[in-house]
Amino acid sequence: MKKLVRLLLTIALAFVVFTGFRWYRYITNTDSPYDEIGITVNNAMPGPINAWGCAKLKTTFGSSLPPYGCAAGNATQWK
Repeated sequence: MKKLVRLLLTIALAFVVFTGFRWYRYITNTDSPYDEIGITVNNAMPGPINAWGCAKLKTTFGSSLPPYGCAAGNATQWK
């Protein structure tokens, strides 16, 4: 039973680390704010983390249209 719990915890930790790394790589990129996987992961993050990610993207890509999850009501302005 302990081996099963250890395996499940290891899988969960690996998932969290991979997702966190993928999200951080997306918000710190300088190529494009329109990476589909990055947009999906950022949109799924809790409110304060999503807001921080959107602010980081806005400083890098403020002159372009915001990606899904970072757009205000009319989808042409950043949050």
